Amino acid sequence: MLLPPCIRYLCICIGAVHKFNPFSLSFDPVAPPEFDVSEIETLFSAAAPKTDSSGGKTGAKKPAGSKPVKVQLIDLKRAYNVEIMLTKVKMPLPDMMAAALAMDETILDADQVENLIKFCPKKEEMELLKGYTGDPENLGKCEQFFLELMKAPRVESKLRVFLFKIQFNSQVSDFRKSLNIVNSACQEVRNSHKLKDIMQRILYLGNKLNEGTARGSAVGFKLDSLSKLADTRASIGRMTLMHYLCKLLDKNDRSDLLDFHKDFINLEASTKIQLKTLAEEMQSIIKGLEKVKQELAASENDGPVSAIFHKTLKEFVGAAESEVASVTNLYAVAGRNADTLALYFGEDPTKCPLEQVTATLLNFVRLFQRAHEENCKQAELEKKKAQKEADEENAKSIKQAKNEVQD
Repeated sequence: MLLPPCIRYLCICIGAVHKFNPFSLSFDPVAPPEFDVSEIETLFSAAAPKTDSSGGKTGAKKPAGSKPVKVQLIDLKRAYNVEIMLTKVKMPLPDMMAAALAMDETILDADQVENLIKFCPKKEEMELLKGYTGDPENLGKCEQFFLELMKAPRVESKLRVFLFKIQFNSQVSDFRKSLNIVNSACQEVRNSHKLKDIMQRILYLGNKLNEGTARGSAVGFKLDSLSKLADTRASIGRMTLMHYLCKLLDKNDRSDLLDFHKDFINLEASTKIQLKTLAEEMQSIIKGLEKVKQELAASENDGPVSAIFHKTLKEFVGAAESEVASVTNLYAVAGRNADTLALYFGEDPTKCPLEQVTATLLNFVRLFQRAHEENCKQAELEKKKAQKEADEENAKSIKQAKNEVQD
């Protein structure tokens, strides 16, 4: 009988002992009755390794193979920049594309959409990817990103429309705010009776100073002449014509005119607004909406891939058209008010635009306020000086009276 390996090994060992040690004990090779040979074979025989269906041993580790090399079709530097951008999106590419086509502002914000636009595949890159016939899974992250974008027709146009939609409300709101400031500032200046009264007195002062000359009977003056009031100095002291004007108003019970600046709530804010900038912003909104309408018409024939996009965009266009019509009318009103304000001061609107008018007026207001404050400080100093002199004179009189009593 062929014994199991472990039993054979024991026998070999025992045989070896007999061979090398003749004085060792000897035994009868017949198994004693208390030994169950079958049990011994079951318990201590070496287990035969299992084989799989293909004849190979199971449980053996497969040699670690090298990772498949990613196929790089796009310029390495551009691909690297794309991958950096994708780390900021932090969502699977299909989910990102679905959010973009749904124009879901809760998932993608303006910065993320701008980055997607920045890294849209170029025409030659699209051609490279279209010519690739291998497994898309073997492509690099940049290439897979481009392929995902290419699933939507005119993807860059769609992303630009999405960005316009995200920014539309804030853009129109800021634009409307600027237009309201312009309209309010123009109305405040033209409706200020205090400013009109001050202008009348300035004209009188100018005619008085120029009496006997060709300019001594003027019916008006240039707007930029207002700043010259602070440059025209009296022959003595530090007083200017602006100081004198403020002093004159205060002296003749017209102190109510000294706070005329309170009529101009929006004047300072209006100096930061230029008509040219407003015109550019108006054109940006109008052209942006036109591009949205063009994409709306084109996406109608895209099929299922643009179904949600088309539906969402159609709803947006309906609301946006109403808003654009409203601010267009407001913009026209602001333009008319700006021209009227220049004409109100006898200026040519083409040569003296809104920002020049408002800046000149604001400068005049500040110079006027400063002159009035300096007048008040000077009056306070003179009052204290007079009080001190009076106190000294009073003390002198008291001292003199005491001396007379003592005498």
